[in-house]
Amino acid sequence: MNTPYDCIVIGGGPAGSTTSTILADFGHRVLLLERSKFPRHHIGESLMPQTYWTFKRIGMLEKLKRSDFTLKESVQFVNSSGKLSQPYYFPDRDPNEWSTTWQVKRDRFDKLMLDNAREHGVEVREGVGVKEVLFEGSRAVGVRAMIDGAAKDIHCKVVIDATGVNALLSKQLGIREGEPGLKNAAIYAYWKGAHRDEGRNAGATLVIYTPDKQGWFWSIPLENDITSIGIVAKPQYLITGRGDDPLATLDYEIDNCPGIKRRLVNAERVSHAYVTSDFTYRSRRIAGDGWVLAGDAFGFLDPIYSSGVLLALKMGELTADTVHDALREGDLSGQRLGRHGPKVARGMQLIRQLVYAFYQPQFSFGEFNRRYPEFHDQVVRLLIGDVFDRDDFDEIFARVAETATLPEPIALEGSEA
Repeated sequence: MNTPYDCIVIGGGPAGSTTSTILADFGHRVLLLERSKFPRHHIGESLMPQTYWTFKRIGMLEKLKRSDFTLKESVQFVNSSGKLSQPYYFPDRDPNEWSTTWQVKRDRFDKLMLDNAREHGVEVREGVGVKEVLFEGSRAVGVRAMIDGAAKDIHCKVVIDATGVNALLSKQLGIREGEPGLKNAAIYAYWKGAHRDEGRNAGATLVIYTPDKQGWFWSIPLENDITSIGIVAKPQYLITGRGDDPLATLDYEIDNCPGIKRRLVNAERVSHAYVTSDFTYRSRRIAGDGWVLAGDAFGFLDPIYSSGVLLALKMGELTADTVHDALREGDLSGQRLGRHGPKVARGMQLIRQLVYAFYQPQFSFGEFNRRYPEFHDQVVRLLIGDVFDRDDFDEIFARVAETATLPEPIALEGSEA
């Protein structure tokens, strides 16, 4: 660790493991520092089908095929009484293996990803917390990490922050911002033996509306007959307005939502209740001189469409390609390292617009599909995460905007278009 590295990646989640794997494949010397010891708990278990291509590139595809993770080929929206919508079957529009994906326990999945990075030549150090990114003037030159109880400065050419919601560098630089229009919280837990639909719907992600329209439940079927159940709503309703016992709040909400309650009649809860809040945010910049933000360290969207892992993987891939080119050209300026920023912003914006539409009571996807059946294919493309290499969604969002107020485009400082 006394020899300078090409890159130091902070964080071993999906973005960090993807970025480091690809950079190592390019032949760069990469050090990945992760403060936890894997496996560790994490939420964000439902994948989008477009993750297929990154998995294939980094050598994860065959490992996932051999796993016992639940296969997912659809998303269904369910009203509070339990009536299912017409399922959005991903393979129906493109009957190939990349149209089916997985529901994953993140402790196991993230460890698979991190072990895969090791196999590709990444130097991985777990149990190492990074205290700060080191700068000389405006340029990042390394990190200060706690190793065996002592602070150690480690230098490199490029620092990549993939610290997830902790967002180490954007907080250090004061460039992280919340999104008031999507200020939500979640309470979730795990059940064994919950009811699952049959056939093609057995692995579906369910989005179940609460009767009072204050929020929605997710139901995600995982391996070993475990189901992840969570409710999302405004923090003032779910947390500050309901007392300080999250499990009691979760039980109350389940008991008052027939659409989810009937699925848990013969189920046993096998975990405590977890709480997370304010999970929609974004940095004003994606890169600076000698540093880049990747995955949740740059930004995260509300989980309604399960876009978290897709965005992390894609940002990891784009970050690695950009950093490799910048190292090869000898230009580690923020403008050069942020060249992929506009592509990230455009892809995130497409999903973000769909998220905003969902939360507006005057907008209904069922009504939209009935009124504009010609856009069904584009809705499915959005739900599978096909948003980074396509720019033909203007017309569908013009129709969505007839009944929903959509957000302004994402603007980034210091990125080269």
